[in-house]
Amino acid sequence: MATDETPEPEKQSERRPADRRPMPPERPRTPDRAVSADRAENPEPDSAGQKPRKAADSSTPDVIADGGSDGGDDARPRTGRERLVASLWPPRLTRAQLIVALLLFILGLGLAIQVRSTSDSSALRGARQEDLVRILDELDNRSQRLTDEQRRLEGQKTELENSSDQAEEARKQTVEKEQQLGVLAGTVAAQGPGINLTIDDPTHSVEADKLLDTIQELRAAGAEAIQVNDVRVIASTYLSDVRGGVEIDGRRVTQPYRFKVIGKPADLEPALNIPGGVVQTLEKEQAKVSVTGEKKIIVDALREAKRPDYARSSSQ
Repeated sequence: MATDETPEPEKQSERRPADRRPMPPERPRTPDRAVSADRAENPEPDSAGQKPRKAADSSTPDVIADGGSDGGDDARPRTGRERLVASLWPPRLTRAQLIVALLLFILGLGLAIQVRSTSDSSALRGARQEDLVRILDELDNRSQRLTDEQRRLEGQKTELENSSDQAEEARKQTVEKEQQLGVLAGTVAAQGPGINLTIDDPTHSVEADKLLDTIQELRAAGAEAIQVNDVRVIASTYLSDVRGGVEIDGRRVTQPYRFKVIGKPADLEPALNIPGGVVQTLEKEQAKVSVTGEKKIIVDALREAKRPDYARSSSQ
């Protein structure tokens, strides 16, 4: 009996879907990739005809060629310090930064001037209240003396203008003025209230400059006549150091130095005893200083009046 070996169509159709495989994805075209790479390496020129520079890769470190500017094989990466120096120099300043720098310079200059002017008055700021009061009283006394002198001169002017015998009044005032000038020039003896100042210097450490400072301080306090031992002190007096003592106007004066001073005792004594003044300075030199006020001081040391050789009065 013959058998029919023809496969059944249904079974063949069932096996075909299992044998199918999925198609692989399409790959990008190789020419397109080559074109894009070529464009990245050789960019198109801009409108000006210049090719743009290739962007630097941030991942690639900066290197410095050790072989010089002509190129070399020895290249090393740049350190952080070298990068910092390269970013700071040469400086790149803008107009706004220059304006801010100029304003800061002006502000610093103003502050420096202010600090310097403030430090000039630091000596008075650091003084005690008693010292400030004494300095203020001394200034008031000087101002009062100048005011009194102004009133006296104005009174003399009024007397000359209102006097019936102006010639006699002028002669009288001339005599008084001559006596005053004689006291200042040392040609006339003087008396009045004042102080006695004695400086005992057993160690011979007080020199001429210390005595000169004492005379200047007395004059600033309102001394009208000064005598040191037997020498009258006038405007042209000079002091110099000699062996074993001091010379005043060429005359030798030895210690103890005795000052006779005519003036207001209430002004002279505080001027000498002010902190940091004459008395403290002399005591630092191991000298003994004594100041006593007197109601009557006689200054009798005289100077010879010298007639000038060339100067003449303009009224003659």
